[in-house]
Amino acid sequence: MKLLFFPLLWFSRSKLERRLAGKTVLITGASYGIGASLAESLAGTKCHLLLVARTAEKLNEVRDRVEAAGGRADVFPCDLTNTAEVDKLLESIHKLGGVDVFVNNAGKSIRRSIFDALDRLHDFSRTMNLNYLGPVQLMLSLIPRLVERQGQVINVSAVNVLLVAAPKWAAYQASKTAFDQWFRCVAPELSAHGVSMTSIYLPLVRTRMIEPTEAYRKMPAMQPEDVAALICKAINSRRRTYAPWWLMVGQLASVLLRWTWEAIVGRRRTRT
Repeated sequence: MKLLFFPLLWFSRSKLERRLAGKTVLITGASYGIGASLAESLAGTKCHLLLVARTAEKLNEVRDRVEAAGGRADVFPCDLTNTAEVDKLLESIHKLGGVDVFVNNAGKSIRRSIFDALDRLHDFSRTMNLNYLGPVQLMLSLIPRLVERQGQVINVSAVNVLLVAAPKWAAYQASKTAFDQWFRCVAPELSAHGVSMTSIYLPLVRTRMIEPTEAYRKMPAMQPEDVAALICKAINSRRRTYAPWWLMVGQLASVLLRWTWEAIVGRRRTRT
């Protein structure tokens, strides 16, 4: 399965430990899935983990596992869609001295026909607030210290933002694409000031976020621990982009076959 997505997930644990020793790493969406797996993967690196998510109880469980493995972690329950709560989170982070690595992992996914969402503006506001405005608010405040520390920002994105638009994913894809574009727009400026900007474009990942979509339950998917290894690899390399080897083919097909795809989808909807 790994060969289908990222064949080479190996990274140097000793290099990771040297790179992160004494550093502070902020992880959003740290209570489940990718974020929790990453926190546990970094437990032995002597870095200080700042774990952010909405649910305090789950964050505490992750912190306990990190500390049991010899790591150090502080938890910050925070709803990233609430600007006042994010302001308080940032105040706490700055009191600790800022961060060296920011892993933007928190996200919300919704799959719903537009005809079932005509009275659900909150679907779009919630996804936009969490997937776009929340990380922008964090970044605007974190940038000065990231520049000072020559830090790194890793954005956990999705292959969907670079492929042809899919029906029923308007809320999710619009919000993820918005931050992906924002991130890539500011990357050259921040890179010129010594901040490494890394985009990781993921295919389907076996997390609770995909559970409501029945069609995804039997589809090939990465495991959270595989993504955690990929992020560790990105911390070591500070590379600009990680994406599945086949994404370029998918992007080309999205351009060449876009009209065919849309015609097929439209014909199916007409028949139903």
